[in-house]
Amino acid sequence: MALNKETIIISLGGSLVAPNEIDIEFLKNFRRSLQKYLFQKRFFIFIGGGRTARNYQKALLEFGAEDKDRDEIGINVSRLNAGVVKQLFSEFSYSKIIIDPTKKINVSKSVFVGAGWKPGRSTDYVSVMSAKTNNINTIINLTNVDYVYDKNPKEFPKAKPIKEISWPDFRKIVGDKWSPGLSMPFDPRASKIAEKLKLKVIMINGKNLERLEDFLNNKPFIGTVIQ
Repeated sequence: MALNKETIIISLGGSLVAPNEIDIEFLKNFRRSLQKYLFQKRFFIFIGGGRTARNYQKALLEFGAEDKDRDEIGINVSRLNAGVVKQLFSEFSYSKIIIDPTKKINVSKSVFVGAGWKPGRSTDYVSVMSAKTNNINTIINLTNVDYVYDKNPKEFPKAKPIKEISWPDFRKIVGDKWSPGLSMPFDPRASKIAEKLKLKVIMINGKNLERLEDFLNNKPFIGTVIQ
């Protein structure tokens, strides 16, 4: 029964799905990577809005929109992205997109695709809440950087990569504040809850899916472990 399989959550950055337009090649490779494990594991995949959402949010801000309105449009974009990913795994996936991570799902499927929940809650936050609801211990955050760094590598060329870090130390890096479209390794508010739940979060660059497979094969991998 699929319900007895190990279950892992993947928080999939929207900028991997649609950096400018839908990245068909990435999605095909992503499906190819996960299909190797669908008879051994279940995956909850939560999709972010990425750059597309941030572009909309930036435009709304320009015209005086409040955070709630900016959040709503980000949620809508994440659900569009999720619709594509659900179709990607159509024969293996649950028929609905998960939009409420507090509802437990007891369905014998191998893939469950989710998206934005409600204003003030990022995809990372939704992933953590789903972990809590479904008793899942591990979240893989597929992003577009190789590691968590001690500083923002875009601003500080000498920023140091971190391979393993505790939640208290990680939270010192990301702080406590969150705003719509915030670009952080992992949402600060989600991090606070993940620490309380003693979750393991794995940060992996989704542009190199062999690293994801290394992790799923219990091999050494390039990325950061937060626990």
